[in-house]
Amino acid sequence: MDRFLSNTVSRIDAKGRVSVPAHFRSVVQKRGYSELYALRCLDLPAMDVGGLDLLDRYEQRIALEDPFLQTADDMSFFCHGDGTFLKLDQDGRITMTDFIREHTGISNEVAFVGRGNFFQIWEPGRLAAYGAQARARLLQLRQGTKPGERSE
Repeated sequence: MDRFLSNTVSRIDAKGRVSVPAHFRSVVQKRGYSELYALRCLDLPAMDVGGLDLLDRYEQRIALEDPFLQTADDMSFFCHGDGTFLKLDQDGRITMTDFIREHTGISNEVAFVGRGNFFQIWEPGRLAAYGAQARARLLQLRQGTKPGERSE
């Protein structure tokens, strides 16, 4: 398997480190990532985490913009200023920095969520709330109703 799938919650140790789930570490190894790129989600209290291919994808998109327009500057700020590199130690742990904690609200536990080609880091309570909202939106789509409407 070469996709980030499923979710799990892990405790942060006394030194501020958390073990990345074994399955996720396996995907990281299969993809040959020597370091991880983490980016603050634009609209959620989570971090998107992947290899340099994730950063490359954003930089390729920026390159399509006129460098003299605000959009290119905003996009660069987003992917460079709101991003950081994470190193996996020999035991498969990453450090939960203030940069990550401030955006996510993480304190003692971390939720890891597979998103296919990347994974996310969440505060577990916020993930649970978001998951419930996402399922409700999908259920409304399945039932053919709009938000706030009731199906009969």
